[in-house]
Amino acid sequence: MRCALVTGGSRGIGRAICQKLALELGYHVLINYQGNEVAARETLALIEAAGGSGDILKFDVGDEDAVKSALEYWTDQNPDAIVEVIVNNAGVAKDGLFMWMTPEDWTSVLHISLQGFYNVTRFFIQKLLRQRYGRIINVVSVSGMKGTAGQVNYSAAKAGVVGATKALAQEVAKRNITVNAVAPGFIRTDMTQDMDEKELIRLIPVNRFGEVEEVADLVCFLASKKSGYITGEVINVNGGIYS
Repeated sequence: MRCALVTGGSRGIGRAICQKLALELGYHVLINYQGNEVAARETLALIEAAGGSGDILKFDVGDEDAVKSALEYWTDQNPDAIVEVIVNNAGVAKDGLFMWMTPEDWTSVLHISLQGFYNVTRFFIQKLLRQRYGRIINVVSVSGMKGTAGQVNYSAAKAGVVGATKALAQEVAKRNITVNAVAPGFIRTDMTQDMDEKELIRLIPVNRFGEVEEVADLVCFLASKKSGYITGEVINVNGGIYS
């Protein structure tokens, strides 16, 4: 059974990625979620209704013990499963000016995005090296590329994952494992629903917010065998707002 794991897969961009990997690449998708089980089950139901398959896995990506426990249990229950694709999509934003940013707001954002990348990827990396094939895709952000005022914590976390992407890509390339990042701009999701879209599209050359499917299409390509000569890259999906 060929599998793909998507962290933060219950809603938004994560849900779209889960659907594409299941239906276009035929993967059994492991849908990670932290708190919203209803949304995770909705994602799984959408996949199954379209003829795909998957499981939901509850764990906090920032908690090393929780990651290890959940993934070891699933692995033991599915001894014939081969995880080929890891999509590190989980993230959280706690915005505010740096001068008023609490230690918790700083630490929690870095913990989910940066420590989460480490916890999940490290669990699988030796398995990928042994099987001599793998695709690791990290969902970062335009904030991690150019920095965004009011998001020093989020920008730092995503920039950290960008650096990790480029470094890990060089370590594992000889084993036919690629490591790439996708950097969305303004995408129409729950996270952006309270933003002033009419005001913000003035900053976007294509004059609109992106759709989750447009991010998922790129992730799906990077997860496929077609992308074997692309590694260590950060690809912007942002309508030209930053290149």
